[in-house]
Amino acid sequence: MLDWLKGKGDPTFWKVYLDNFEKEITNTPTRYVIFDCERTGLDWKKDTILSIGCIGITNDQIEINDFFEIFIENKNDKRQNEAVEKLFKSHSNEAVSETEAMIQFLGHIKNATLVGHSTNLDIEMINQALKRMNLGKIKNNILDINVMYQRFKNLPEDEHHTLEELCDLFKIRKSHRHTASNDAYITALLFLKLKKKLKMK
Repeated sequence: MLDWLKGKGDPTFWKVYLDNFEKEITNTPTRYVIFDCERTGLDWKKDTILSIGCIGITNDQIEINDFFEIFIENKNDKRQNEAVEKLFKSHSNEAVSETEAMIQFLGHIKNATLVGHSTNLDIEMINQALKRMNLGKIKNNILDINVMYQRFKNLPEDEHHTLEELCDLFKIRKSHRHTASNDAYITALLFLKLKKKLKMK
């Protein structure tokens, strides 16, 4: 059992993560981490994350070297769909515990601005995983490309678009392989287009 789970203070990796938000570095370009999660379902109280995929963007450039992908052990053997089941089985030997996945995820994202599609559920499930580790909530700023598109088109807040619909609207080619890392890459392409449309710095 890890010491912090016995109530012996915060773990080092959590302190390092929090320290990232204490340091103000000027004249440094914003680092965006575009992320996506594959889950066992849509109930944040009962379901869990199966995999997380991330790709970084700095200075409006997708950084191929700033890539992260991890698969998480699923003891309940519950799947969202057949495609996710096949994907998870193919990477079952690479899967790590939820605790290890969160440690690596926080170590990768640091204080980057997180960007995703319909991010509320993913962030809530990440926070639930951190809660199971007796830790606080994620501290990063969050951007949602659905919200960005709503602002671009002056749409009401309750009008949502799927990732596939946004790809069609912006003429972005979709992959048939539905994975967290692939969806993160597609989301990154959409983010760059919307960022330019909204004239974000």
